[in-house]
Amino acid sequence: MNKMKIRKGQLGLLAKEGDYYQILEAGEHRMPWFSTPDVTLIARDGSEVAADLGDTLRRFHPEWVEKYCLVADTTEHEAAALYSHGVLLEIIPPASRRLFWQDSDNLRLVRMDTRDVSVPTEIMQAVLQPRTRDKTVKGRDIILTVNVPAWHAGVLKIDGETQALLPPGLSAYWKVNHLVEAEIVDLRLQVLEVAGQEILTRDKVNLRLNLAANWGYSDVLQAFSQLTKPVDHLYRELQFALREAVGTRTLDELLENKQVIDEVVSAQVAERMASFGMTVASLGVKDIVLPGDMKTILTKLVEAEKSAQANVIRRREETAATRSLLNTAKVMESNPVALRLKELETLERVAERIDKISVFGGLDQVLHGLVNIKGGA
Repeated sequence: MNKMKIRKGQLGLLAKEGDYYQILEAGEHRMPWFSTPDVTLIARDGSEVAADLGDTLRRFHPEWVEKYCLVADTTEHEAAALYSHGVLLEIIPPASRRLFWQDSDNLRLVRMDTRDVSVPTEIMQAVLQPRTRDKTVKGRDIILTVNVPAWHAGVLKIDGETQALLPPGLSAYWKVNHLVEAEIVDLRLQVLEVAGQEILTRDKVNLRLNLAANWGYSDVLQAFSQLTKPVDHLYRELQFALREAVGTRTLDELLENKQVIDEVVSAQVAERMASFGMTVASLGVKDIVLPGDMKTILTKLVEAEKSAQANVIRRREETAATRSLLNTAKVMESNPVALRLKELETLERVAERIDKISVFGGLDQVLHGLVNIKGGA
């Protein structure tokens, strides 16, 4: 007789001509010299039974399956969590057919009904626990985890139906047997830019406008129950209102009253978005860009207007100066002392601009006679 030793933590499957007929546990076993069977050593370490071998064992040796294996079969509405030594290894999806070699009762299976779309908290925490890449939980892709930060809310849709708002925190849901969608919504005031809008005015002038709006949700559930994408809808409404405000007015009207665009767009958007649970706190046109030829025309127009205004002011000042001179002349004509004071003032101004003055004949001669002025070298 030939001897074979099966080590602890192993099983030996004996087969003749491909058919398994006996299973050996750990220990020393006698084997015949003739007609020696094929021996397949199996490690009882919680590893999965190969699919072909598993089907054979289920069909021909169900007692072996019951004694040495962990059966992890799941129904269409059932998922299972596979634990080894208390650590979650894998999430087994519904409608699965799996076998694992039992490791001294260290393998444990927890079954969960996926018709309850919420994943148990302990499973969610085990899935999200940081691990190395080769230790991540298998099958975690059938779970949708939602992390709602502070000052936000989560909009959850299950099979197309909007659920109650999710508060800040973590939650998880089964993605199998359900269509689960989650969107994180910022509850604070937000900014929406409507940039590069090219619009024709009523007098066919092409303008490019950039608009910014500060907006927020007044009722998140109302917005998402009526609109697939509320922000996109608000963007389109701002576009429509901007085109209506600009397209029904001439360029001159817009230039005369630049606030009319903000007022018209704000009133129209506020009215249209009120029923969708969204409010616009404020908005304004940031830039109005004119085409190049229109810029040239307006520049020339402004230059002409400013030039005309400058001419009017110049003439007004000249008239005022002439009138002042005339009044001064009348005063001097009737008052010789005032005339003499004016002459002294003139002499003072002349003296400020020269280096040396030679006077002959006294002050009277300066005023009424010859004045010899010699400048500096």
